Formats: sequence, structure tokens, C-alpha cells
Amino acid sequence: MGAAWADHPSWELVSEASEVAGRDLGALLLDADADELVQTHNAQLATFLTSLVTLDAVERTGVEPARVAGHSLGEYTALVAAGAVSFEDGVRLVAERGEAMKVAAEEQNGTMAAVLGLDDDKVEIACARVDGDVWVANFNSPGQVVIAGDPDAIELAGNAAKELGAKRVMGLPVGGAFHTPFMAPARDRLRKALDLAEWRDPAVPVHANVDALPHPDGAAWAGLLSAQLCSPVRWRQTLHELEDAGVTTFVELGPGTVLTGMAKRTLSGARTLSVTSPADLDSLIESLSHGPTTGAADLGQRDGEQLFATERMIVSPAAGIFTPEPGLDPGHTVDPGRLLGHVGEDEVRSAFAGSVMGWLAVDGERVTMSQPIAWLRTS
Repeated sequence: MGAAWADHPSWELVSEASEVAGRDLGALLLDADADELVQTHNAQLATFLTSLVTLDAVERTGVEPARVAGHSLGEYTALVAAGAVSFEDGVRLVAERGEAMKVAAEEQNGTMAAVLGLDDDKVEIACARVDGDVWVANFNSPGQVVIAGDPDAIELAGNAAKELGAKRVMGLPVGGAFHTPFMAPARDRLRKALDLAEWRDPAVPVHANVDALPHPDGAAWAGLLSAQLCSPVRWRQTLHELEDAGVTTFVELGPGTVLTGMAKRTLSGARTLSVTSPADLDSLIESLSHGPTTGAADLGQRDGEQLFATERMIVSPAAGIFTPEPGLDPGHTVDPGRLLGHVGEDEVRSAFAGSVMGWLAVDGERVTMSQPIAWLRTS
């Protein structure tokens, strides 16, 4: 699932994550077959890492989000994107989350099913009619709600949903009843890892799964992520909260376009884009540069600023002291892979061909990971 990004400069995150996780994640992304990838502990790490490689590639073009949100596991990606938790802590937390959920699913047999064509409240009624363990796990979009619990109770709730008017009930190929009380053992284990992570206030608003609201206090997120394991994902409500905040452009980053489809079904008139491979980067910038400027809520367009398809940002690969390469003055032409300088011992190289328009960091300045270093105009 990572093959599309293997030759992109952002692939360097994979080796960094492998060191943190203590396993070869490059092999997981390039060589694993479907049977290996669908295992919960593998699927979570693979999806998280591919999403962050995609995010890094997007940020190298100079595009940054004004708000972020993630569905279930994606909430961890969103928190790293907002700077609420470091990339390294994010890898450790996702690895622990995957292992904890795998063990919990093995201890308690459970599954999930999508109920299509029925209002949220009627799906909840269908679950309440069953004398068994079944709950709503995801509010995804209008007419798409996921239920989870004991397989027999799922079947009974599905029948009740059909009696209430559901068009279809479709079983999902998952390894457990996620976002239900069945995950309580995983929550208890994960909470210890969450307490060890270093939390910071997010640089941009992050909307939580448990209540769809942004939480600016970084210290609150350990509790929110712990609660998330046993609580339904309120994704439809999150999309409406983002819309109410003024967001008009939604960009899905990472493998697949499932969330893009949910946004289209939930919000009329919203612009939806997705980046799943390097081939999507230019089309993303092109779409943003030609779209109407709607102010601070629009991704990458703030206070009338326009993004142009000919301009690129080179960002820092790490945190440290920046030292530019001598002789690279504004107007100097560079080729892809050209060394622009160093951040500590890490090299800063251009992923593009073009002319150096200016430096956004100065010699001896301490920069953070993904901070813009140089501004290029592409050939």
C-alpha cells in the first residue's frame, strides 16, 4: 500500500518510524499481502504511516490545514498534523493501540456491520430492541451508520433495522467490535501509553471523535483518545461542526477516498479533494489555486492568499539549527535532489526543479520539523 510513495522524499518518514516501532515498516508497506495487512495491529500502523507520508508531501508544497479531524485511527494522524503530539509519540501510541485492540478482540468475539438507508435515531432504536450486546459504533454520514457487538446481536439488530426501513445491512470484514464497551481492556492498556506521551496545545483546531468539537487544551487529548476506544465515532456531526466553523474545502490525505465520499453525502456544496499518491499533489495545488478564496476556514487560503501551481515550499526534515548551502542566492536554479542546506545533521534537499525565490529560514536559526525553509518557483 506504500508503493506509490516509495520514491518520494517524504518516504524518509518510514525509516524514522521503523526505528521508533522497532520493526521494518517499509516491508509492511511494500511487501505485506492482504492477509497480513488486515490484521488490526498492522493495518493501524500502515494506515497511520501512509497518511503521514502523504501529509508531509503536501506540506512540502506549502499547503497547510486550517483545521484537522480524523476518523477513528485518523484522529492520531490529525493530532500529529496539528503538533499536539510528536511524530515519534504518534508512532508509539498507534503501535500500542493496535496491539491492545488486537488482544481485546481476541478475548471478546465481536464484529461490525453497516446499516444503510436508515436515520441515526432509528438505528439506535434497532440496537435497543435487541436483548444482547450491540451498539452504534460510527455515525458516518446520512443513511450510513455502523453498529458493532456480539455477532448474534448484530444479526438481530440488523433484522430490526430492516423492519424499521433500512435498505441494507452489510457485514464488515473487521477483527472486532471497535468503539464499543468490548474495547474496555484495550482502553485500560492504551491509557498507560497515553499518559507517557508529551501533549502540547494544537497549532490548529482538532475535532474529537467523541463529541465532534475542537479541544484546544493539549492535556485533554489523552482522556479523549482513551474514551474514543469505547465510544461511537461522531463523524457526520464532525463534518457539520467543520462546516459551521466556515470550512468549505475538505482534503482527505492517505490511502483510499472513503471519507471524501462521506463528506460529499453529508455536506451539500462543499469542495472535496483527496491525495492518495504523488500524482495527486499538482492537481491539489491546481484545484486550490483556482477555487474561490473563502477566508481563514479554506484549506491553504487565508486572508486572500492564493496558492499557485508554479510555487513550492521546501520544508525542514527535522528539528534543529538550519545552515544553508553556500552560494544558493535567490534566482539560483536547482534540480530535484539538490542539497539546499542542513538542519543539524539532516540534509535539506529540493524535491523539485526550479528557481530559488527566497529563504524562509536564516543561517543559525532553530527550525522545527516541516517548517518552511525555502521558496521555489518551479521550471
